[in-house]
Amino acid sequence: MTTRAASWLPLSPGERAVAIEVLVHGPLSRAEIARRLNLSAGSLTRLTKPLLESGLLIEAAEDAVPSEVRQGRPSQPLDVVVGSRSFAGFKITEDMVYGVVTTLRSEIVARHDRPLTTHDPHGVADVLREMTDEFARAVPGLAGIGIGVGGCVQGRSLVAESVFLGWDDVPLAELVEERTGLPVVVENDVAALVEAEAWFGAGRGLDRFAVLTIGAGLGYGLVLGGTRVPSPEDGRGIGRRWIVNPNGPLTPDGDRGSAVSLLTIPSIRYQVRAATGHDLAYEEILARAAAGDPMAARVIDEAARALGTLVAQIANFAMPEKILLAGEGVGLVDVAGAAVREAVLAGRHPLAAPVNLETKVSDFHDWARGAAVLAIQVLVLGNSGGVNSRTAPA
Repeated sequence: MTTRAASWLPLSPGERAVAIEVLVHGPLSRAEIARRLNLSAGSLTRLTKPLLESGLLIEAAEDAVPSEVRQGRPSQPLDVVVGSRSFAGFKITEDMVYGVVTTLRSEIVARHDRPLTTHDPHGVADVLREMTDEFARAVPGLAGIGIGVGGCVQGRSLVAESVFLGWDDVPLAELVEERTGLPVVVENDVAALVEAEAWFGAGRGLDRFAVLTIGAGLGYGLVLGGTRVPSPEDGRGIGRRWIVNPNGPLTPDGDRGSAVSLLTIPSIRYQVRAATGHDLAYEEILARAAAGDPMAARVIDEAARALGTLVAQIANFAMPEKILLAGEGVGLVDVAGAAVREAVLAGRHPLAAPVNLETKVSDFHDWARGAAVLAIQVLVLGNSGGVNSRTAPA
């Protein structure tokens, strides 16, 4: 069994804001931190003193700060000790558990996967304990665990509902804490991915940022003012009723013409199987569509236009600076990118600014990394998700 690591908590809201700024953007000079958070020199000194004394922040070498952002007199910049703590992150799918260990800045330093042969909550918790023990033997200073689950999670501890796992009201955090002795954070997997991308990925430094994921299901997350917008609908499959083509297909998992019926991997496979009688893997359907197979091309083209319509709707209403498209289904854009772009343009005002759409080829280790970032946010910084990292009480 692993042992509970020392914590830097509790942090005041001001201390937390300073710590987040340095963690995400550091190393930073004191003058730059004060400018970013609108703090006086005296307030910054008061807020950084306990962070330095606890070891969460350190004074780094002056040349650690790029010359273009240095201001005023030379001073020792503040930074974090990246390797001072490690965090395990897990992504649970229907048949696998994907695990990673990250540094304090979310760099992956170890990874390990294991087949999931049971959905019994105690059995799943046993698998997570075994994987955590393996990580703890290989990586020193394991400080906490983050777990991402496809479904609705309450209080970052209770899996209220997970269709993929057949769970209702499973106290997953408690089960894993009992077995590992480490603090555990559980969250909807899309929410965890959005947090990771907002802090350390495609949305870093952006005020308004959206993430759309396509794969076994459909996920959406929005960041406003540098903070992810939580919703009671997280993990409840809202794409089932997000209608993008009223005349589109009806599949077992979504309403007619919904984003789920048109875009998810199971729905695309279902449409091809219903039309041809052949049960093809998603990658094979994409390959056949690229080669000009009429049925595969029709299904993929319809999915691509649905994706473009969805992207246009997000851009119209959320007005993000960037939309990140991620998930195991993003190969759709490689095969039918032209149809996606045409549908985006058709759904936008002719004079609207181009949509900044970034596609990320990702695997389940990225989702596990997202869970580890949640652990960093909650267990190290005490960040509940409602604190804007760019605001620091003086």
